Amino acid sequence: MFILISFKHKFMLRFLRHIAAICLCLGLFMHSFAQNLPSGAVPMNLGNVQVDQLSDEQVRQFMLQAQQSGLSDAQIAQMALARGMSTTELQKLQARIARIRAQDSLQLQSLRQAGLQDTGLHRFGYVSGDTTSVARLMHALDALRPHIFGEELFRNPNLTFEPDLNIPTPKNYQVGPGDEIVIDIYGYSEASYRLIVSKEGSINIPYIGIVYVNGLTIDEAAQRIKSKLSTVYSTIATGKTSVQVSIGRIRSIKVTLLGEITQPGTYTLPSLATVFNALYASGGPTPNGSFRDIEVIRNNKVIDTVDVYDFLMKGDQSKNIRLQDQDVIRVPVYQTHVLITGQIKRPGIYELKPQETLSDLLHYAGGFTDSAYTASIKAVQLTPTQKKVTDIPANQYVVFQPQNGDQYYVSSILDRYLNRVIIQGAVYRPGTFALTQGLTLKQLIEKADGLREDAFLPRGYIVRLNPDLTTSIVQFNVANIMNGTDPDITLQREDVVQIYSIFDLRDQYTVSIEGAVRNPGTYRYADSMTLEDLIMQAGGFQEGATPRKIEVARRVKNSNPLSDSARLAQVFEVSVNRDFSLKARQFILQPFDVVVVRLEPGYEVQKQVRIEGEVLYPGIYTLTSRNERISDLIKRAGGLTAFAYPEGASLRRPYKNLADTSLTPQERMNILARLQGGITTDSTSRLEQMEMLQRPRNELVGIELKEILQHPGSKYDLILKEGDVITIPSELQTVQINGEVLYPSSTPFEKGRGVKYYISRAGGFSLNAKKNRVYVLYANGFVKGTGHFLFIRDYPKVEPGAQIFVPRKPERQKVTVGEVFGFTSSVVSLTAAILAIVRLL
Repeated sequence: MFILISFKHKFMLRFLRHIAAICLCLGLFMHSFAQNLPSGAVPMNLGNVQVDQLSDEQVRQFMLQAQQSGLSDAQIAQMALARGMSTTELQKLQARIARIRAQDSLQLQSLRQAGLQDTGLHRFGYVSGDTTSVARLMHALDALRPHIFGEELFRNPNLTFEPDLNIPTPKNYQVGPGDEIVIDIYGYSEASYRLIVSKEGSINIPYIGIVYVNGLTIDEAAQRIKSKLSTVYSTIATGKTSVQVSIGRIRSIKVTLLGEITQPGTYTLPSLATVFNALYASGGPTPNGSFRDIEVIRNNKVIDTVDVYDFLMKGDQSKNIRLQDQDVIRVPVYQTHVLITGQIKRPGIYELKPQETLSDLLHYAGGFTDSAYTASIKAVQLTPTQKKVTDIPANQYVVFQPQNGDQYYVSSILDRYLNRVIIQGAVYRPGTFALTQGLTLKQLIEKADGLREDAFLPRGYIVRLNPDLTTSIVQFNVANIMNGTDPDITLQREDVVQIYSIFDLRDQYTVSIEGAVRNPGTYRYADSMTLEDLIMQAGGFQEGATPRKIEVARRVKNSNPLSDSARLAQVFEVSVNRDFSLKARQFILQPFDVVVVRLEPGYEVQKQVRIEGEVLYPGIYTLTSRNERISDLIKRAGGLTAFAYPEGASLRRPYKNLADTSLTPQERMNILARLQGGITTDSTSRLEQMEMLQRPRNELVGIELKEILQHPGSKYDLILKEGDVITIPSELQTVQINGEVLYPSSTPFEKGRGVKYYISRAGGFSLNAKKNRVYVLYANGFVKGTGHFLFIRDYPKVEPGAQIFVPRKPERQKVTVGEVFGFTSSVVSLTAAILAIVRLL
């Protein structure tokens, strides 16, 4: 029992510790949230956010600021709900963000495919935030809610409302303690004084005494000072001495702002400050504060009220009075706030005075947009128990008085036309036309400047919109409508007239030409087009083309599908005059004919080969016959020099890949066979080898030049092909070692030394070397690999100029946990089966 109680006690302690930790974390988060709020920020209410009315740019801006905040999606959603956003609007916002993110991803992919860079797309991905993360998110959430008209005036960092101190002192400026009075005396007498007004409101002029100036305007103070100075300076009265009085440094005053103000308190301002200066310094009214009835209190009396809308709408600053020391500015609570959204130029929340109407609200909101439905406005109003919807017609705008909490929505005009008809197809001016009273089909065709020559006359269509928004088809004979044989058709709203072209109702007729012409390809067919016409469009014959055996293949339209010997095409052999004269009998083409122009029999283009190295006359040679061999070319080159090394002679032949269009079917099959037999099963290696085989490169063909010269015309004496390059080096003295050795290099050839000796000269095998697959590439192009007899390796012989290649071991695929488990299970199952069989025996 004691153990059970002790266990429960420990469990409760742990539970309470977890609760305390959670509360501490929550308290720290809320403390951080409060600490990171922007200066002057007030709690916002997101209950009025309507996501459907936000532009994509507003949502993108929110995404960017949320990304910079460093908070997760869940944290942002929780904060939005805590600030009053409804669950429905939050789901809409998340859907909008997902859609914009998908659009940005597709656009970014398109830019990358085009080789461009991302130029400013903001995805909704979060990065690590900083100490101002909550403040950033607050700004982002604040951008989503409808704003109160006028609040941006006091939250715009580019608008300071600081008083201009570099201006002449206003004549009605009242002098007070702390002001500096500047007195300049000039003329017969000269003197200058800079005197500070004392707390008692006086200045002490040397040789004159105390002069009281508190509460006087600058003009009144100047007159009093001149009067006092005249008692000492007698020439002032005669005008021979002049006196100028001005203000030097102005004093500071203290003004108190209270009520619904963002940062209430007492502010020290220059004595030239006005009401707007003080409001801006304090952050302006809060969302609950009034912008229309701001009170200025002096000596416990309201001396004036300020309406910010007068300044915003008309630029009127007549109420922007200059403040005095100990003035009080009080911002009361608003009386009427209404929200207007939709097709309005400045949607938002507006404060209205009791006597103002819906027409005034529209004026403050900037009026309707171009696509607004102005005949009525929908209003959602609050009753003591529930909401109600009111439709306000346009003639009631000037008398309808909004109430606090009203929400007005201006909808868009319908996306439909009152009097539209459309004509499409084979007319000279297709498009949209106005439906006038009694407009007929023939009149509409005439409005469209009539039918084109290619119009299909037997039939046209009218797609008509029925009263229930379904569509129906009205057929008509175009020719009969135009000549009056059939009765004309009266058109209706939204009718779409379709008149087809004869070209719309058949395939695009073409003919093709291939072979020995300058510009082979497909050309548009024309009636009565001849074979000569097509050849001329293709640029005429190439050099070597024969005009006597041109083949024309024509489609068969009446082939018997049940016959085994059904014809697939009709082929003609045609001859034409090389000068394309019109006197000869001409062959008329039909649509989709395929023309092939062949070369003259025996026409050959010169084919060249090159011989280089140790011959008397190296260079390029043109083949003289189809069976010219290596020995023939060496004779034409003057034979070998005394320094020639025949054992190292090689033949390089241009290599053809699958991308080469000149490949014969047999050559293509050979390359495919090589691919199937030589590519590894590893997918990466397969891709690399496929890419290597697609690149143009030279193929080294092994030859034995000594045998060729001793036995000309033998099997060793290969027939040359165009592009062949024969290289006859001088005596070679080095051997190259490449591949999986410690230091691939070249080393001098030593007669009698084997492969292992040369590999040791390159540092020996590396850890990844596949020793049993070493092969040698000889200078003449032959390759020999390592032989095996039981466990003995027989490395190939090394000759001068040879290259030794050590291949790399294939990477072994790692065995996964699942494979180990499967193998183990199989072994266990097999063992169990064997034991069961043994027991039965």
